[in-house]
Amino acid sequence: MAMIRILKSEEAKKIAAGEVIDRPAALVREFIDNAIDSGASSIEVSIANGGSSKVEVIDNGSGMDKTDLELCILTHATSKIETLDDLSKSHTLGFRGEALAAAAAVSTLEILSSVDGREAYLLTAADGKSKIIQSRRVRGTSIRAFGLFDAIPARKRFLKREASEAAICKQIFMEKALAFPSINFRFIQDGKLKINALPHTEENMAVTKRFGELILSNQAFLHEIHAAGSGFTVCIVTGGPELFRQDRRGQYIFANRRRIQDFSLMQALEYGLAGFFPNGSHAIGAVFVDVDPALADFNIHPAKREVRFACASEIHHAITSALRDYTRRSGLAISSTTADEALENSPAFAFDGDRHKSGEYGDTRDRREAPGSKAGAAALAALLERKDEFAPSHALYAGETEAEYKTGESVTLAGRAFNLFIIVQKEERLFLIDQHAAHERLLYNHFLSKPITAQELLVPIPFVTESKEDDDFLSLKKEELKQLGILLKNEGNGNWLIDALPAGWGQGDTVQEILALRNAGGNMTEHWAATLACKAAIKDGGYLDDSAALALAKEALALQNDGSRPRCPHGRPLWMELTRDDLFRAVRRT
Repeated sequence: MAMIRILKSEEAKKIAAGEVIDRPAALVREFIDNAIDSGASSIEVSIANGGSSKVEVIDNGSGMDKTDLELCILTHATSKIETLDDLSKSHTLGFRGEALAAAAAVSTLEILSSVDGREAYLLTAADGKSKIIQSRRVRGTSIRAFGLFDAIPARKRFLKREASEAAICKQIFMEKALAFPSINFRFIQDGKLKINALPHTEENMAVTKRFGELILSNQAFLHEIHAAGSGFTVCIVTGGPELFRQDRRGQYIFANRRRIQDFSLMQALEYGLAGFFPNGSHAIGAVFVDVDPALADFNIHPAKREVRFACASEIHHAITSALRDYTRRSGLAISSTTADEALENSPAFAFDGDRHKSGEYGDTRDRREAPGSKAGAAALAALLERKDEFAPSHALYAGETEAEYKTGESVTLAGRAFNLFIIVQKEERLFLIDQHAAHERLLYNHFLSKPITAQELLVPIPFVTESKEDDDFLSLKKEELKQLGILLKNEGNGNWLIDALPAGWGQGDTVQEILALRNAGGNMTEHWAATLACKAAIKDGGYLDDSAALALAKEALALQNDGSRPRCPHGRPLWMELTRDDLFRAVRRT
């Protein structure tokens, strides 16, 4: 008897559908894409019970006639392409014709459509059978999917809780609305209107306005930067240093209006804004790349989340260059020469990247160069070019205001730079101390040396976990978390309460930061101490009076007594150092 068999058509369709429709949010994505491709100016999305009971998308696009309606649910039925070569010319979001066939294989599908508002047809498809009846509708299409995975219980068990699935549907909706600001988008959840994104018909700043409305609830502090290259254009929307997150969840990358996962372009956004944000924080913003379809392959991922660019390095360079130029001209950041070439390549800023990537905290030996090296001189020259940004000290601290160190060397406050660096002189050496990094390291040491004090909350914080793995982690580590100042109560069925947090806990995504400890391995205490230190440390732009600045500098410099260069918990050096010889060589003084 042969071991190999041919699957039944309907079973094969249900299995293959999992590559395209893996959760309710995939229905939202595919249905919105079809609505956009139809030329709709108004799109309404409605979900029920996280999308597992119902996903509905209504548009006022071109619609379909009876013949198209009969064909649209067949595998690989598409109006977008005819041959493989058409992929190099297609500007549509969809093109393979898989979405509706996949949706019909794993749910009950209804499509009501009209091309003229006079004649309309309703298609119903379920269990491999379909029928069409005449109906009534204005021009456009309504598509509904009911009971996702009802016929595939094994797959339905892997869905998250309704609240989590609804949040993912909403995120997909937001991504589409961000990319198409000229379309009116409405999002309805369990019968309640949650988002009504009105259209921006004028092209000027339309993307920025939509981003401000959906992501920030306002447009303040947003900047729009444009760049172009051979076969592509780039529009970048980013917040100023007033807006940042401790993670990258506020960053979006789009290629030809699709949200994609592309580490290289996200890295370009970070590199272009180096020196612009506080240490350890990340910009909020979006990069919109419009590229000639002939220079991009969107066909490498079933959901088109990944793209292969023929001009990836050119796009990366265009993004970083445009951001650096903008921040330099607008006075928002230190010069790119200082940030990328001079400081990072100087001996004072060299560090062991492998240890930093591995998440090891504490000191690491740096690769030192001889005093007066070219990198050191370049660093000083770059700083001197920005001499107007140095803030003069209010006092020179002589006599009783100077302190003797264990080494017998005195330290004097010399000034400040860029609202971030404390400048001190110690004998014949000049130190530019990063006030945030230095304060963060000192606090980190403090949190590791003493028990973390918990502070009970007047009003407990409720939250719902997304998976059994989250529940297991919180239950297993409950006592260890208590030692970190986190007191949790399990209410059952994924419902939890936070009853206490470390004293002085500030704003942030508290639940996510607690759950992130699951990835800390055996370094949970160190990881949490680093989180607390970063939250509590003085930020970029924060003001310290002269006595506090000098005290911070003294404590930071005292950390080097073990002979190694101290770093913040995230691996960044606390200071750069320039000797008297560095200064003399920089100005060619012998």
